[in-house]
Amino acid sequence: MNILVIYTHPNKNSLNGSFLERTLTGLEANKKIMNVEVLDLYREKFNPLLDFNENMHRRNMYKNPVFSKYRDQILKADTIIFIYPIWWGRPPAMLLGYFDQIFASGFAFKQEPGKMLPEGLLKGKTTICISTMKGPTGYPKLFLGNAHKILMKKALFNFVGIKNIRFFEFGNMEKKEGSQRAKLQKIENYMAKLV
Repeated sequence: MNILVIYTHPNKNSLNGSFLERTLTGLEANKKIMNVEVLDLYREKFNPLLDFNENMHRRNMYKNPVFSKYRDQILKADTIIFIYPIWWGRPPAMLLGYFDQIFASGFAFKQEPGKMLPEGLLKGKTTICISTMKGPTGYPKLFLGNAHKILMKKALFNFVGIKNIRFFEFGNMEKKEGSQRAKLQKIENYMAKLV
């Protein structure tokens, strides 16, 4: 199994950085994993800004050679693991800019003339979202109508054909009462048994 881990946090020494480390430790212990590639969007200095004009049209973004490396990573991966904080009820702008540019029409989905719904082109892949937030775990569901999961699952992953999606939303992560250790261990254990 080929794994792509996409890490989106500006501080490698953050709690999200610890989740990245424990994810990699668990994957390393898993004998079913053949290859793990890590994409750190901040270290990569990924430019999240859309740039299309008279020379680069949005409909042709899937051909942009600047993004070929990222498209190849997605195609090679059986499972894509996203690690990020939830800010303002959604993933960081850096990660959203990545989706805007990489999950483009012609690569992640296609729209056939006369058909109402597009066809997702990333079928058969699995995604795992590991996210942290300062507020309580239930906050996105109770107060934001589950906006984070709806955005990621329905508006993004299902749209491009990915149906197998697992969420780990960890709340109250700024409290240091032992819960961080338990949640880090939960992720490491999960990755060690991932199939």
